[in-house]
Amino acid sequence: QVQLVESGGGLVQAGGSLRLSCAASRSIFRVNAMGWYRQGLGKQRELVAHITNGGSTNYADSVKGRFTISRDNAKNTVYLQMNILKPEDTAVYYCNVFPAWDVYWGQGTQVTVSS
Repeated sequence: QVQLVESGGGLVQAGGSLRLSCAASRSIFRVNAMGWYRQGLGKQRELVAHITNGGSTNYADSVKGRFTISRDNAKNTVYLQMNILKPEDTAVYYCNVFPAWDVYWGQGTQVTVSS
């Protein structure tokens, strides 16, 4: 069964940092680009960043220069390093393949940034 398990969220003050992790089953991780997505309260889910198998990355304009996506192919894990966090980054963060497949959405991890 395919699983994507996110972790690393929490409460942080504005300007702080968090590192999110997503452990994926090997079958999904090795053949797909991976992405981090987020959904704020009352907002639509949006793509934050994605990374290809070869390591090419792309970011939403709102997080460029602050967030870094990376992947460890040996561990089937994708990371999101988030620096200079802002209150508007508050959301539930999810990982999924890129483009996302509905069947792969997990529980997500809550990130709350206080001002």
